[in-house]
Amino acid sequence: MEFRHLGRSGLVISELTYGNWITHGGQVEEDAAVACVQAALDEGITTFDTADVYAHGAAEEVLGRALKDERRDGLEIFTKVYWPMGEGKNDRGLSTKHIKESINNSLRRLQTDRVELLQAHRFDVETPLDETMQAFADVVRAGKAHYIGVSEWTADQIRRAHALAQDLNIQLVSSQPQYSALWRVIEAEVIPASEELGIGQIVWSPLAQGVLTGKYKPGQAAPAGSRGADPKYGRFVEGFLGDETLERVQQLAPIAEGLDLSIAQLSLAWVLHHPNVSAAIIGATRPEQVKENVKASGVKLDAETYAKINELLEPVAKTDPNLTTAPRPRA
Repeated sequence: MEFRHLGRSGLVISELTYGNWITHGGQVEEDAAVACVQAALDEGITTFDTADVYAHGAAEEVLGRALKDERRDGLEIFTKVYWPMGEGKNDRGLSTKHIKESINNSLRRLQTDRVELLQAHRFDVETPLDETMQAFADVVRAGKAHYIGVSEWTADQIRRAHALAQDLNIQLVSSQPQYSALWRVIEAEVIPASEELGIGQIVWSPLAQGVLTGKYKPGQAAPAGSRGADPKYGRFVEGFLGDETLERVQQLAPIAEGLDLSIAQLSLAWVLHHPNVSAAIIGATRPEQVKENVKASGVKLDAETYAKINELLEPVAKTDPNLTTAPRPRA
């Protein structure tokens, strides 16, 4: 496993980060989830990403139990706040009340006294940004989080938040967007702003919900047991399942084979090739998936290979920066 600084901060994290969205507390039983966490630790992953809303708190609980016997100082634990965690009118968003209650609940579920990174899971169009940033500053000064990050914010929102963070003397160090060779909407605006401000990307879905493993074949039904075949989670994959996209993904196979890589490992290496990417988040339902994906760490793509991948996938990749949008206000 190789390691990178998170943006221009001094925090060093594993360039492949283990995330438990969908899987822990939902898609797999706890024994399997703990086995995946142990596999991640065995392979040198030290950074773990979760959120309060994942499985409505259960994902944080599973991760807390899985990591409780590990040396805390050797780990970097990230979580998030924004999405509804109850039926109450204040059980959501980025108000002072919700942020402070959320971090306390997250720490309890994670069985720790602090997280390395607390992230705003989306931009809150209903709460003044200065209130949100002041609440984050209070959390940092209370020692409950070391750094602040955002997820799926536009370049303008990131710039505004970064300016307020500087005024409050706290460090906004990261952005967590979706990013893969098939979803490149951050390249036009978010990445240039982040490079200027010293913010690193912790990207989710670097394998385009599993499509960039090559397991989905054009003209065929999604494999049994895959996310694409899941009635609850299949909606996250369907946008990548067009035949033209799947045909082009299959054409990655000879490029990967020439480097003694799988399509998934090649696709992870493509994401890590970008200098503004601090980490790519991988998930798993089986320990074997963790062990295979970790082989992408340290792979260096030459310019010719990187260009070949781009030439092949750019015609079907999403690039419109307007696809990064904040949720609408409540009615």
